[in-house]
Amino acid sequence: MKVVSFVRNGKSSYGVVSGDGIVDMGARLGAKYPDLVAVLKAGALAEVEAAAKGVAADAKLAGTTLLPVIPNPGKIVCVGVNYDEHRREMGREPPGHPTIFVRFPESQVAHDQPLLKPAESDKLDYEAELAVIIGKTGYKVSEADAFSIVAGYSCYNDGSVRDWQTHTGQFTPGKNFNATGGFGPWMVTADEIPDAQALAIQSRLNGQVMQSSNTELMTFNIRKIIKYVTTFTPLQPGDVIATGTPGGVGTKRNPPVYMKDGDIIEIEIEKVGLLRNPVKNG
Repeated sequence: MKVVSFVRNGKSSYGVVSGDGIVDMGARLGAKYPDLVAVLKAGALAEVEAAAKGVAADAKLAGTTLLPVIPNPGKIVCVGVNYDEHRREMGREPPGHPTIFVRFPESQVAHDQPLLKPAESDKLDYEAELAVIIGKTGYKVSEADAFSIVAGYSCYNDGSVRDWQTHTGQFTPGKNFNATGGFGPWMVTADEIPDAQALAIQSRLNGQVMQSSNTELMTFNIRKIIKYVTTFTPLQPGDVIATGTPGGVGTKRNPPVYMKDGDIIEIEIEKVGLLRNPVKNG
């Protein structure tokens, strides 16, 4: 099942993708579950799927204003330098533990919505990533049980303002400029992807392939990331983990390549989908 968050008749909603349309489940189940986070907290994905079965779409997917898959996550946990090729191009030593930082919800935009290049920098970079969306509360989760708390997957562009990222040893400023991270277009539920650790992942800037890899090449796989993160903080339904980007980022190209006004950046992940964002001056 593919689930989207979107705007219909001026109101935020969520729904199930059916062919080229959306079945508006917020209109049907909103009294019980006002948003997708509420669905996840109630463990009600199966109820949503059953209620959408055989129902005609309420809106066309094309032309509908989407929202970030989870518009209101409690936590967005990001894993840095989590592919060896990217680690080497960034000049870092092999890590003993995952490199963790956070994003804020305001830094995210949906599929087809513009990423905003901040006026303060000309170094807005792309990062293709697999997003893991949490469906159950998990604290001190073992590697063996890690996938039991996963609701599904999406595409993520961990847009990075590189000069602000490197002001200090902390990544936070460069990872949290307003509307610099893409998240979408939908969540594919975990039952549709039995092995998320074997997915082709690619970024394209104006049609040119910039990154091309596979999630099997993560330094710390999804099981290890969930175990590590839940050791120090509980993960809750609706939390998001951005699992790191492969090599090929713009800042390490010769010459460097950064996103600018008028560009189109696409992130595509096998079995998950295609996230596309235009770039505009903010």
